Amino acid sequence: MRIRKQALGDRNIIGAKVEARRKAINMKQKDLLTQLQVKGIDLNASGLSKLEGQLRYVTDFELKALSEILGISVNELLGTDK
Repeated sequence: MRIRKQALGDRNIIGAKVEARRKAINMKQKDLLTQLQVKGIDLNASGLSKLEGQLRYVTDFELKALSEILGISVNELLGTDK
């Protein structure tokens, strides 16, 4: 497993939560990318890495798909679910 060399960015607030949840359910980035493509989200490995590193913006379509795939609410990804 590679360690992130670059500090987290400030382009989204869900990236770190997406990465943590993906790892908690033992899902590889490749598997997440495959499931996103099934849902019509065309994202490559670099894009997912940037999303998780908070270096790129997240669309509403991506947010919804990530929530469904990872089994976590949109509110929880956004940090608004108590």
